[in-house]
Amino acid sequence: MGMWNAPSSIERELYEAKLRNDWPAYFDGLARAELFIPLARAYADAHPTKVLLEPLYFPQAGAYCYVAYTAGMLPVPSPDGVFKRQSLSWFSGSFEPGDPAFLAINPGSPCEAFLPSSPAHRAVWDHHWNQAPTYGLEQDKVHSLHVGGPLHGPVAFGLACGAHLSVHNGMFWNALAYHGQGYTKEREKLKEWWGVTTREDWLTTTEQLLKAEMVSPVWEYALRVRRALAKDFAGPVDIEHWRHAAEYSLRVSARKAAEPQITPDGVTVATPRPAAEVDGEIAGVQRLIGRIARYEQRFRADGLLSEGKYIRSVEAWDYGRASQMARWGLGARFGNLQETEDAVVRAGKECRLAYRSWEDLSVGYILGRCLHFDEEEFGHWYESMATAHQALMSDPGSPWLNIPWT
Repeated sequence: MGMWNAPSSIERELYEAKLRNDWPAYFDGLARAELFIPLARAYADAHPTKVLLEPLYFPQAGAYCYVAYTAGMLPVPSPDGVFKRQSLSWFSGSFEPGDPAFLAINPGSPCEAFLPSSPAHRAVWDHHWNQAPTYGLEQDKVHSLHVGGPLHGPVAFGLACGAHLSVHNGMFWNALAYHGQGYTKEREKLKEWWGVTTREDWLTTTEQLLKAEMVSPVWEYALRVRRALAKDFAGPVDIEHWRHAAEYSLRVSARKAAEPQITPDGVTVATPRPAAEVDGEIAGVQRLIGRIARYEQRFRADGLLSEGKYIRSVEAWDYGRASQMARWGLGARFGNLQETEDAVVRAGKECRLAYRSWEDLSVGYILGRCLHFDEEEFGHWYESMATAHQALMSDPGSPWLNIPWT
């Protein structure tokens, strides 16, 4: 009989501890793990701050038990059933006299355990919880689902395009059937960060991201000018040359916009834009070019961007977030698995059209995030993504090392 192919490192650790009959190690693994409680979506909607524990009978234990699952054991999200995330410590404080005598962990799987829930046993749970160095998957590391998540093909490619945030947040990069931190928490996060509270909001936001409509067109304009110069001159573009070309292009556009236009309805006379407005726009773009150049300098110093390379586009920031938004909507039950998969595949296709490599995509994503949030402080908004980039470019389990770009 071969070893069990566990869905993730969480279940692998529990399984191996159980095989060795090493229950302290089993409890250590459990104390670090997020534990998910199944409940009806209608109840979760009606009581967002509460958890309803429902005992189930398990013949293998010969008793009624409360039930919890680790992250790798969760099923495909269904419309009516959801999960709430809790910890081993939470369970130790939730049993009351008359409650079931056991807590069932991953029942029906090779890493299942039926844990006696007497006060003395729960004191052991608390002891392990207090010793645990972390709760949940470690942040800034690459975590994969080995069962239940695609590792190759178009879906995996699209998921890998959004891997920065998965790595930073300590999530499985390839969890298409996404539960995140549980139904209620996923809804709260979408409301807080994106103002998404309905299915329509989610569909609209996902579509905007897939069309790269959220990144600033000014950022894309500045990068497009340099792309054209690099193509024309077949080499690196000096920053003053880039600034001059951007100014020239903006002045030509302003002049053309002021010229009379012949249309089917006759001649349309345009009103020239005030010179101060055009000058202000040019000054803004030239400042932006300086910011981009300084970010690229830092990216090169930190090993994110190879010498002689430049950032082509920041659309990756939208496409990468589209890949994530598709999953977040499933976790919040604003969409279904097929809609999520379709959006993830589309995000991957857009990235393939816009970029030439994982490095190319990554620095475009990070620059977009920095231009939006970082204000040249090179603080958390930059450092967290630089760390994720380095993990994705070096971890043997990273999709960027295992999924070819072309």
